[in-house]
Amino acid sequence: MRFSTARLVFSMTILAALCLEFTAQSRRSVRTTETEGSILSVTAWRTDKKTDPLKAENIFLYENGVEQKIKGFSYDPSPAKIVVLVDNSQTLPADVEKLKKATMEFAYEIFDGDQLFVVAYDEKAEIIQEWTDDAKKLEKSLETFRKKGNPHLFDALDATVNEILVPLMPGTRKTAVVLVGDGLDRGSTNTFDKVLADLQNYNVTVYSLQLPDRTRGAYRRDGPKAAAVIEKLTEGTGGAIFSLDDAQTAAKSICDELRRSRYLLSYFPVNTSSYDFRRVFLVADEGITVRAKNAQPPNIK
Repeated sequence: MRFSTARLVFSMTILAALCLEFTAQSRRSVRTTETEGSILSVTAWRTDKKTDPLKAENIFLYENGVEQKIKGFSYDPSPAKIVVLVDNSQTLPADVEKLKKATMEFAYEIFDGDQLFVVAYDEKAEIIQEWTDDAKKLEKSLETFRKKGNPHLFDALDATVNEILVPLMPGTRKTAVVLVGDGLDRGSTNTFDKVLADLQNYNVTVYSLQLPDRTRGAYRRDGPKAAAVIEKLTEGTGGAIFSLDDAQTAAKSICDELRRSRYLLSYFPVNTSSYDFRRVFLVADEGITVRAKNAQPPNIK
């Protein structure tokens, strides 16, 4: 799907690999070479009282249960590109004014160099505001928020990643999506598995300002339940969940985290193959909290 001009409209394989044996027994598993290095975006901070900078020796990385040698671990001071993706479907249990207020909180909390991009979606997704750090400009653009239709969340995420964020790469390293909604999808052509794999492939971190599930946990034949969608998107990409009711705290926490607690970790995978699904597990020394995506999807074009 392509963007048009004016008010632009764009319409992991699930962790079945849990049964995968962590001894890399895939028939395609090979020892990778040093030309196949991988980079992870990592969120890390100290919870102890120490002031020592975080180093590679504080972090331990595993792929499919095999410990990987970390080649580099460095603080990333680069500015963030943040897409605020807002569910404006008819039955979302939040009014337009509440959605506007939550979105505006990010304009007050971003750091110098950071920029926001706002997309609102129902059956289609609309660009409400392109990249900006201007709070007044953003506030005016939010007047176009309205509620109608069903939420095609997966289609909106697919377009956000592939049409908004991917064109910025590789020059932009720090990208995030803030999903404002309850995680419900009704009618997308893209699948949840495909969307999650794209987010992980491109190291896009998903945060959520979550609302209560309007379906009250109803079974979904074509994808995870709404609350599970939020959980899998955030855990799968190294993000976090906040409540929409405390949007100010959420915006401050997310913007602070992106600017002050983001690191780049590089390594050359061993006993794994880029053509296979690889579970990622990251741990740190006591007194250090660390988060990253939990999988490397197959590198298949």
